[in-house]
Amino acid sequence: IIFFWVARMIMLTTHFMKNEDGSPQVPFKYVYVHGLVRDGDGQKMSKSKGNVLDPLDIVDGIDLDHLIEKRTTGLMRPQDAPKITKKTQQEFPEGIASYGTDALRFTFCSLASTGRDIKFDMGRVEGFRNFCNKIWNAANYVLSNTEGEDCGQDGGEVELTLADRWIISGLQRAEQEVNQQLQKFRFDLASQVIYDFFWNEYCAWYLELTKPVLNDDKASPQTKRGTRRTLVRVLEAALRMAHPMMPFITEEIWQKIKPLAGVSGAAIMLQPYPQADESKIDPAAVAAIEWLQQVILAVRNIRGEMNIKPGKLLPVLLNHGDQNDREQLANTEQVLLKLARLDSIRFLAANEEPPAA
Repeated sequence: IIFFWVARMIMLTTHFMKNEDGSPQVPFKYVYVHGLVRDGDGQKMSKSKGNVLDPLDIVDGIDLDHLIEKRTTGLMRPQDAPKITKKTQQEFPEGIASYGTDALRFTFCSLASTGRDIKFDMGRVEGFRNFCNKIWNAANYVLSNTEGEDCGQDGGEVELTLADRWIISGLQRAEQEVNQQLQKFRFDLASQVIYDFFWNEYCAWYLELTKPVLNDDKASPQTKRGTRRTLVRVLEAALRMAHPMMPFITEEIWQKIKPLAGVSGAAIMLQPYPQADESKIDPAAVAAIEWLQQVILAVRNIRGEMNIKPGKLLPVLLNHGDQNDREQLANTEQVLLKLARLDSIRFLAANEEPPAA
């Protein structure tokens, strides 16, 4: 039946709509047909089964009584109403919460793998609602540290930290991968790249790496300007990258940060889609931050295994490192001390005996 819908749209358009030279106007060149959306048990959604989910109920929320009423009205087999009521009570004991449009859209993009039906999972929607909240909170952090400040909109000398160069490099890789996946209609893979970049790189690491710079009274104006500029520019580009999948929250935030990023325009949807610039990829910065992350994660693991309080300052000794490790420590020591909550960090001397540790 989808074929006939598509054929009708093409035939009607080419019949009624003409180009300036009188030739038929082709409405579209590509048709994307996704898998069948099934319920959480893998069953086909059907009015007679009473397992249909109205997308608007997921967006706006619905209480249990109204959900049962919708699922048991107009059944082909009215005698199934008690069974449908019981199953609905088990599946949604408190009804359906309001998850918002963006979370639902992003969920469907993440599930749109080629060649298989979609088993709908409400837990995924909840997870992506948390993702929307994460983006919102990140934007609040950025705004609180950039509004009323010099973010380089009017020029001025900037000095980029390792973290700034690392997140700019990560943005280029994400833009490149998302564009490649969208060209192949792999919305699931494109959404995963957007999620990983926003959550795991920008929010989990980069925002934390900016705090030592923005809170350091000794940091130069050029360094602070560079970090603030990177904060807003990377966020602005990432919002444009995510916009087709989550249009509402990205538009809302973009309107607030566009002046800080030196961007003009009526709406984010009218902006160009981000394209990667390979000249902005900095392998040295990427290697340095990856080294930093490994050390911080190692310290956190030791804290967890030894039940050491997160706030306790620790002395850390390093051993058996090569020249690259020593160079990376020199480049990242100050950030390590702050983010890993360290009292000190140093390499053991050549013949120094390691203490009990």
